[in-house]
Amino acid sequence: MPEETQTEQVEEQQPQEPETAPEAEGAEEEPFDRKRAEAALKKKNSEAENLRKRLKELEPLAKRAKELEDAQKSESERLTEQLTAAQERAAKAVRTAVASKVEALAARDFADPEDAAGALDLAGYVDDDGAIDTEAIQRDLADLLKRKPHWGKAPDGPRRPAPDRTQGSSGNGNRTPNSPEQEFAGFMKRALNQGR
Repeated sequence: MPEETQTEQVEEQQPQEPETAPEAEGAEEEPFDRKRAEAALKKKNSEAENLRKRLKELEPLAKRAKELEDAQKSESERLTEQLTAAQERAAKAVRTAVASKVEALAARDFADPEDAAGALDLAGYVDDDGAIDTEAIQRDLADLLKRKPHWGKAPDGPRRPAPDRTQGSSGNGNRTPNSPEQEFAGFMKRALNQGR
């Protein structure tokens, strides 16, 4: 029972809200007094130091109160908490394993396998026993690549531009059917006519 009284004392010794200083209300009207401001600052600093000391004294008591609370919990509550934590860790490990499997299968066809892992619902690929359904992953990856072909890898080797006959020396895309000799003769006539 003395432990309970210590807990009650800890609750009673909680720091109270400091009251607002009456000087702050009338500060606008009075001129600044350096000595009074320094005294107020020293007072606030000493109060803060006292509160820090009290906090350091009360921290071990709070820790002890938490230990007592944990000791009073039933064995089943502790086991339930441990089971919940273990299930969360197992679920996280399964999610990580499925994501790794998806990324490994997507690495062959996708430029960035993490995109594929982010686009698929990873929880649907695990059965009740925890086995990963790789066939379903492969089907969904193929479907995803059909829907988003820009996520796929670029073909191997350098890309070659397709020839475009509208490009070239004519500039506007209209090529004349003249032979090179006729082109040269036309050029010469134009040059001679400009010189006249």
